[in-house]
Amino acid sequence: MSPSQRGNARKLLRWLPGVVISAIAIYAIIHFTEGQDFSTALRSVNPWFVIFLIAFSVVTLLVRSIAWRKILGGQVPLKTCFFGVSEGYFLNNLFPLRAGEVGRALFVGKASGLGMMHILSTILIERAFDIIFAASILLITLPLVVGAEWIRPVAFIAFVGVIAGLAFLFFVSINRQKLQAWIQNRDLRPGFFKQRVLPQVNKLMDGLSALVHPGQFFLSFMWIGINWTMWIVMYHATVAQLAPQAPIWWGGFIGSILSLGVAIPAAPASVGVYEASVVGAFAILGVSNSAGLAYAIVLHLVQIVVTTTFGLWGMIRDGRSFSSLLAPLMEEQQEDQIATSEEH
Repeated sequence: MSPSQRGNARKLLRWLPGVVISAIAIYAIIHFTEGQDFSTALRSVNPWFVIFLIAFSVVTLLVRSIAWRKILGGQVPLKTCFFGVSEGYFLNNLFPLRAGEVGRALFVGKASGLGMMHILSTILIERAFDIIFAASILLITLPLVVGAEWIRPVAFIAFVGVIAGLAFLFFVSINRQKLQAWIQNRDLRPGFFKQRVLPQVNKLMDGLSALVHPGQFFLSFMWIGINWTMWIVMYHATVAQLAPQAPIWWGGFIGSILSLGVAIPAAPASVGVYEASVVGAFAILGVSNSAGLAYAIVLHLVQIVVTTTFGLWGMIRDGRSFSSLLAPLMEEQQEDQIATSEEH
């Protein structure tokens, strides 16, 4: 097998797990909505409600950008954060395994001068906060849902796992100097560690500052909470189109199920998994499968359209291209090879 063939095989293997998961989700949707009049349900969606979703999604994207800027400690302008978040979501729509997070880290890391690892660590904190909110809301709303107790262990494990992860990162942050000294004292490839690893560790530690500064932590967590409150309102407004008497906590339940669902590696844009998560939440709440699928597709399309619009705008505005995603990684690989050859 030639090198190019091996490279293509590796790319296929990276895509395969997500595609399989999405295919299973799509099969489940087809199975549970079989024989139901989906087309009628889709035509019944109010166009004015779609306009509301688009406008509301833009506002939530702005709030998410403010929240991320707080995690960054205000070191990056809001405009850069907004387009960075949009570009990350846009790339997630095109590539599997949430590759857009790496793209966001590369773009904003270069634009801000903070570096990819610094930005990536703040995205990690952002995602951890999301899982905490999702798991907490799910645990709070579960007692109000009949027949959904089987989800409780999943939510509890996610909650405990993320808290443990944040505790570990906090421990690493407060012991930064000891970690740096430990790396410096390693005998294996000292030049590589000094030139390549230590600078990245420093950037990583800088990005975790939100965990060790109480004021920054509170503001970051508060803005993520505001973002989640808006999502709850949006999902409640959606389910209220089908069940006008739906209580507000239904929006929280749907949002938490969706957030945990799309955290699973899937095909680009979480195709199938997104819809299956929403339809599953609707079904648990007693909403029609066909109507639930119609609104799930509308929600997903709105999210894709909004993030694609601002993501493309941001990439064009900053003169970025898809090839620019690979350039920094190739440069780092070449530098590593040079450092290794110099050691020998």
